[in-house]
Amino acid sequence: MDALAKEQAPLLPQVPLRAADVWTSAQEYIRAYGAHLKALPEESWNSSLCIWYGEFWNVLVDLYTEEEGRSDLVLQVHIHEAPNGYRYDVIQVYVP
Repeated sequence: MDALAKEQAPLLPQVPLRAADVWTSAQEYIRAYGAHLKALPEESWNSSLCIWYGEFWNVLVDLYTEEEGRSDLVLQVHIHEAPNGYRYDVIQVYVP
């Protein structure tokens, strides 16, 4: 999330992208939305959603912007157990 807010690429090895263009598409979608992301406050977890799909968690995280606070944007991530912790597959950023 911090990398998205700073318009940087994800640098952590446990955060792969579903497809090569996912990060670029997410940043373009955020720019088209017309607001600036900010770091997630602790309260974001009160409205975010996690659903177990048998092999991974499908997580929708409400994103916050400087202009609106909690926005209509969500970050979708699939979380898988991995040998040394967890793997976070970034799926997309969108307005549901």
